[in-house]
Amino acid sequence: VETIIPAAVVQSTLKTTVQAMVHTNLHKNLIGSAMAGAMGGFNAHASNIVTAVFLATGQDPAQNVESSNCITLLEETPEGDLWMSCTMPSIEVGTVGGGTSLPAQAACLQAIGCKGGGATPGENAKKLAMVVAAATLAGEM
Repeated sequence: VETIIPAAVVQSTLKTTVQAMVHTNLHKNLIGSAMAGAMGGFNAHASNIVTAVFLATGQDPAQNVESSNCITLLEETPEGDLWMSCTMPSIEVGTVGGGTSLPAQAACLQAIGCKGGGATPGENAKKLAMVVAAATLAGEM
């Protein structure tokens, strides 16, 4: 998933600059993670967000390891805005069976439009994976 945040929003809401965010991401998430020997973890804290969404939607929290594989990238656009992306190639989710049938978790899936299998097999699981990635992007910001 990706987004562009206007520089004015970065300044007024996040109280920082686009350049500072890009610099911090490079040194903490990319260089820092590489120096620490991270395997699939070039991000700030994707696993925390993945686990929160997993618990809320009845997923198996043990799948956090694979599902939190994430690289967070930030760049300054030619217009001076912040481009941000989270690439998460191995999110493992389901929308039928297991914990998805628990009342609170089923209600959460219903609220985000992901309850049940969907019109075509896997449709709602794909949508839920996008929700996980979007929540992770927001958390990484």
